[in-house]
Amino acid sequence: MNFQTVIGLEVHAQLSTQSKMFCGCSTDYASTPPNTHVCPVCLGMPGVLPVINRQAVEYTIMTALALNCAIAGYSRFDRKNYPYPDLMKGYQISQSYYPFGEKGWMDIEIDGQKKRVGINNVHLEEDTAKLTHQNAGGEAYSVVDVNRAGTPLIEIVGDPDLRSPEEARQYLMTLRAILQYIGASAANMEEGSFRCDANISVLPEGASKTTPKVEVKNMNSFRAVFRALEYEADRIRKAYINGEKMIQETRGWIEEQGGKTVSQRSKEYAHDYRYFPEPDLPPLELSKEYIQEVKNKIPELPEARRDRFIAGLGLSQYDAGLLTTTKSMADYFEKCLNTSALAGQPLKEMAKAVSNWLLGEFSRLLNATGSEINTAKVNPEHLGQLVALVMKSSISGTSAKEVFEEMFNTGRPAAEIISRRGLSQISDTAEIENVIKQVVAANTQPVADYKAGKSQAMTFLVGQVMRLTKGRANAKIVNELLKKKLEEG
Repeated sequence: MNFQTVIGLEVHAQLSTQSKMFCGCSTDYASTPPNTHVCPVCLGMPGVLPVINRQAVEYTIMTALALNCAIAGYSRFDRKNYPYPDLMKGYQISQSYYPFGEKGWMDIEIDGQKKRVGINNVHLEEDTAKLTHQNAGGEAYSVVDVNRAGTPLIEIVGDPDLRSPEEARQYLMTLRAILQYIGASAANMEEGSFRCDANISVLPEGASKTTPKVEVKNMNSFRAVFRALEYEADRIRKAYINGEKMIQETRGWIEEQGGKTVSQRSKEYAHDYRYFPEPDLPPLELSKEYIQEVKNKIPELPEARRDRFIAGLGLSQYDAGLLTTTKSMADYFEKCLNTSALAGQPLKEMAKAVSNWLLGEFSRLLNATGSEINTAKVNPEHLGQLVALVMKSSISGTSAKEVFEEMFNTGRPAAEIISRRGLSQISDTAEIENVIKQVVAANTQPVADYKAGKSQAMTFLVGQVMRLTKGRANAKIVNELLKKKLEEG
């Protein structure tokens, strides 16, 4: 039996403001002791009054505009009431009926094809406190850190237009890039500033409606989202085929147990949050002039930057797509192109060379060390110098990889490492000819094989020259001189 998977994502992203949503407390909660960035407002004390963070509103509108949403001229905050230990006031200030942005869309790329995914709405709210579950002497308990409470949070509610776990992953990666490009959020899943809940169901072939919707939580990486949705789609299909009773429920992803979802609670009945207008905050009326002012602040977005790299720099769609996946990678790439060491080099040749280094050796070492490019020890100027040396044949590609690894580990410039380790490329013809004479004299059989028409013998002889020169000889010159020597002899 065939099934169609139906997925909709709800994404929460913490905004990059200096202060909280409704008070002046710092949002730097991760690097400080628990319960130190708090005040009567975020502690939910009686009689306190919240004040709207203007920057958070601007970031939300900017996000909604970047997602092609219609911006409401009138918006207001509501109280979402529910009792939970990490909700200090007993309610959350959110937006239910009048969000800032509605009816938008975002394009994602799947197998080289664009797919448009609808955005239901973009709204602004406050984050909760953080619960840490502990166990002492066999007795379980939880502690509350209020530092996070009140951090500005946007929720981006997507339409159920996604049809596979891979589409969901691409959706999240594209959305993260947009948030980073406009500066609205760091959007880091591992650190919790970018969180995703996924609603998934399947539509059996010939059926008029989908199976009951399942909400999947506790996914803290793109890989986890992909695996959780893949697991859940398979579980739902098998349950349907086996005739099992299916209910609307919330399930949590458990990475540590081999990767599976477990039921957390039933959602057969809608929770009554008793929304009503927030009495302590006035409604917001946004003028067309203000909305245009915010729109003018939106920088070049990932898709436009990718298209510029393709059209202006001659990069392939694949390379340009990888380079623009994160703003930090795209920024680093452009800084390399503008380094003094690469000034005067052919633009497209230079762009391809820098791209190869970033997507090759640099990305390999970043992945191996679990680090990000914006914290790497190799600065763009130093990488530009190394690329220039390779382009000018001052160092071989093999030696350059050795040099780069030391640059990555130490932050030292290429020229210093090359000089200290004696890795500069040998292009002097007399020096190379001397090595070739030694190789020809010591390898009479491969020489005879080459003269007998076995072209692969040339590869062996070139390798011997490179071995004796420790990879420093200019490969092009070696090939030319060796061929000449063999044909003369």
